[in-house]
Amino acid sequence: MAALVVLALLAAACSLPAPSSTGAGPDDLVWAVGGASAAPGAVNERIATLYTEQDPSRPAVKLVPLPDEADLQREQMAYELQAQSPTFDILGLDVIWTGEFAVNGWIEKLEDRRGDLEGVVLDPALESALHQEEVWAAPFNTNAGFLYYRSDLVDEPPKTWDELATMAKEIGEREGIGGYVGQGSQYEGLVVNYLELVWGAGGELVNEDGSQAVLDQNEAGQRALEFMQTSLEDGTFAPGFNTMLEEEGRNTFQSGKAVFMRNWPYAYSLMQGEDEENPSAVEGKFDIAPLPTFTGEGTVSALGGFNLAVNAYSEKTEEAKDFVVWAATDPEAQKMLAEDSLPPTREDVYDELSDDPVMSLLAEILPQSKPRPPVPSYNFLSQDIQQAIFPAYNGSAPVGPTINDLNTELTSQLEG
Repeated sequence: MAALVVLALLAAACSLPAPSSTGAGPDDLVWAVGGASAAPGAVNERIATLYTEQDPSRPAVKLVPLPDEADLQREQMAYELQAQSPTFDILGLDVIWTGEFAVNGWIEKLEDRRGDLEGVVLDPALESALHQEEVWAAPFNTNAGFLYYRSDLVDEPPKTWDELATMAKEIGEREGIGGYVGQGSQYEGLVVNYLELVWGAGGELVNEDGSQAVLDQNEAGQRALEFMQTSLEDGTFAPGFNTMLEEEGRNTFQSGKAVFMRNWPYAYSLMQGEDEENPSAVEGKFDIAPLPTFTGEGTVSALGGFNLAVNAYSEKTEEAKDFVVWAATDPEAQKMLAEDSLPPTREDVYDELSDDPVMSLLAEILPQSKPRPPVPSYNFLSQDIQQAIFPAYNGSAPVGPTINDLNTELTSQLEG
């Protein structure tokens, strides 16, 4: 197995840029980040340009775009960091990687910059940048899930998951369309959808210090899984729910074939007709609301997004710290993210954009959002949850024993 891991890392390394090919000069900072926002000319490059436009004495920041796939981004950065390479000064980290990178000694602690971040960025976003209560990264952009609903078919969005199930079945059957779509395939998105149900039932995945799994300590874990199993059986979930990722769900809802959808904010503008290759059948016929809970009180969404960290082997750590703190707190940079449909982490930007329906809803739900636990073993926890939850909600494993066995396995992972 070890040999396979080494080969995989070497294969990934073959696609890494050589230091000389980053286009960076000796005094420049190199920012490694993945996804569409890192493409040439996209918002991350514009923010890097803004940094030196505001103050020409600052070092230039050169982007190295990593793959779109999160797993490949992590592999490429891990390969460089295991080799103690200074190639990348600034690292764009999915919020769930902070703990792992900190424990491995791959990133610089930012505790000395905590005062620049506290009170400026959203509290849940800053929480995602902590490990053992210390700051290891600067929040850059955040994310949270919405309930999209057909406003031409639904008078008021549901407050509880049981209300949603009733409406999804009744309206879906009457209109000849599916009920609810989300992210039900066996991947990280399924974990996010399941955790939002667990939190909405008053449960939690791990204890406060991340040392033990607590999924079996009340009925929330079981209630969430039972809801998913029943919803797949009785037609609350639209056909194909258990094979859907974000885009499969969006395409189903956008083509008018579902009453409700759980998805991220990016889908809003596309369904309003900005997806030229995929015309929207629901333009002007949908709205957004907070996700329901089982009690009807409040809302809770999994926190997504990216943090910026500083490579511990960088030869320009102080300059890199200056940039990541600036990117997290500069009003102009953070507003550029919002204008590109990437939810910013600076809190007061939401006040400025209160007329925007997406930013307005985000301002309401982000303070109630929860980060997935930023523990070093999160990737293993996620795989265990996927492997346990998927067969159970598809009806091929019993719910109760699944939760008990899963809790035991998760605790074993946490104890290392």
